[in-house]
Amino acid sequence: MPHLMTARPWLLSLMILAGLAINAHRAHAGELRHIVVAGGCFWCVEADFEKVKGVTEAVSGYTGGTTENPTYKQVTRGGTGHYEAVRIDYDSGVVTRDELYHLFFRSVDPTDAGGQFCDRGDSYRTAIFVSNPAEKAAATRAKAEAEKALGRKIVTPILEAGLFYKAEAYHQDYYKGTKRVLTRFGAIRQADAYKRYRKGCKRDARIEKLWGKDAPFISG
Repeated sequence: MPHLMTARPWLLSLMILAGLAINAHRAHAGELRHIVVAGGCFWCVEADFEKVKGVTEAVSGYTGGTTENPTYKQVTRGGTGHYEAVRIDYDSGVVTRDELYHLFFRSVDPTDAGGQFCDRGDSYRTAIFVSNPAEKAAATRAKAEAEKALGRKIVTPILEAGLFYKAEAYHQDYYKGTKRVLTRFGAIRQADAYKRYRKGCKRDARIEKLWGKDAPFISG
């Protein structure tokens, strides 16, 4: 039995290393959290942030207003106080809140107080909605850093979070939808309609002009 007795410390070491590897994997998973931002058309914000590693889902919706269970027509018509917003669910072990706010500011025109790109009106304004002091501190840091990097005043407000209402089903993942919709270009797939809209609204052109190489989501 001498060889078995000698092998036991090595076996124990292997077991410990295996256990550490498992724990490290579990720790990497992190805590599931979310942030809520408004960046103009929620189709575009959703499409951008679902590309980010660590984001588990981006949900289009409405927040910041007073009308209960608002519809898209009510919000875009005005008077409800709501913004088109996106709830970004993420794994904090993969991507941080600070990183997401950093990306957010560089994915919009935070100098525009009247809407975003071709979409004008209160519901298309930018904003960050915070639920606790940690979120507020992170958003404030990101805003100050973005303002310094841009060299221009940023008008995006940091607001207290309220109820978030999920938008209608047809708005969710619109950018990759296969259903055919009627547009001025004829009946085309949602995904194609989204691409035409984004290009026609000159979203990427304005962001690239504003942020240059720091713009993270230019689709080309």
